[in-house]
Amino acid sequence: MTRIFPNRVEPLACPFQRRQLAALSRLADVNVLGVVPWVPGASLIGDRARVGKLCRVPAEDTIDGLPVVHPRAPYLPLAGPWLSAVNGPLYLAGLVPHLAALRRRFDVVLGAFLFPDAWAAQHLARALGLPYAVKAHGTDVNVIARWPSVRALVHATLRRAGAVIGVSRPMLDALAALGAPRDRVTLVPNGVDRALFQPRSRAEARAALGLDPRSKVLVYVGRLERAKGLHELCDALASIEARAPKQFTVALVGDGSMRKTLEEKRDAGLPLLVAGARPAEEVARFLAASDALVLPSWNEGTPNVVLEALAAGRPVIASRVGGIPDVVAHERTGLLVPARDAAALAAAIEQATSRAWDEDELTRAAPPGWDRSAEALLGALLRARSVHA
Repeated sequence: MTRIFPNRVEPLACPFQRRQLAALSRLADVNVLGVVPWVPGASLIGDRARVGKLCRVPAEDTIDGLPVVHPRAPYLPLAGPWLSAVNGPLYLAGLVPHLAALRRRFDVVLGAFLFPDAWAAQHLARALGLPYAVKAHGTDVNVIARWPSVRALVHATLRRAGAVIGVSRPMLDALAALGAPRDRVTLVPNGVDRALFQPRSRAEARAALGLDPRSKVLVYVGRLERAKGLHELCDALASIEARAPKQFTVALVGDGSMRKTLEEKRDAGLPLLVAGARPAEEVARFLAASDALVLPSWNEGTPNVVLEALAAGRPVIASRVGGIPDVVAHERTGLLVPARDAAALAAAIEQATSRAWDEDELTRAAPPGWDRSAEALLGALLRARSVHA
């Protein structure tokens, strides 16, 4: 059960979650509760806000062969660090109508996101007489779990879980510090679709995308939000433009609250291509067309786009945060810089695009496919069941 799962309205959301659970479904019976946030009167808002758009999500669906139920969970918008605790019971209230249909069907409940998802998963598991496992991703560990209103709730959720799953070694340490028993913390790295993300012709990809073959191309893939370091990226690009104009293009693949701001910067002359959200096949084409991936986030877990860039044979320029240093070897498979440092980012961009990289070394640094990741996840879930027994 999780809020971070694609649906008919947001089909491109959290592709790593969909791919991993689809691979898991080849090893076990998997049902997804893709919880949808809801507020009274949301349908009257229409497509002017996300909560209005989500009213169009069907109650049940099938996504990548996975049976998905979409419970509606009431929530308090903009609750922030001091009031977010109230969203736990509200989330749980949205699950109550589904309890009868869930009884005597499953062996373990997996809550994928620390709060409110995993917190509610433990209560759902208790009602069903089942063990539960927790899977963390990044922002839930680095930001939300540290909010004063939910810190104690996260601690209790982790302490009682049969298995606590993180995607990088630094995340495992962070989960233990938040209350997870060390002997139940398990590393389950994400996978990569190696058939899709592999070295391809840069020239052909640029021709397909209409990109200047003479330009140095950087690609950013992710939400267009302030905390992703996009202001710093624009500042870095502006400083490079001031010294060496018309050498770079930065393609921004994704959507979010900063899209309009970024389009205004593009219209003012900054060499940005605001491409919007794109399916995985087009993300792979953008990476193939690039000289490097750039990801200057303030906080991260282990972003799957970093793994995909390596699999595509492209170096990574990223902040030294979260699990990124766990998968990017500085100077060998990319360059790591301090978060929120536009000057260091500019220097890294110029350095990374002025040297040759060993494509074979880059691709070797990427993980194997999603089937291997699903096998590790299944092992963690089986351990959670044995702890409960």
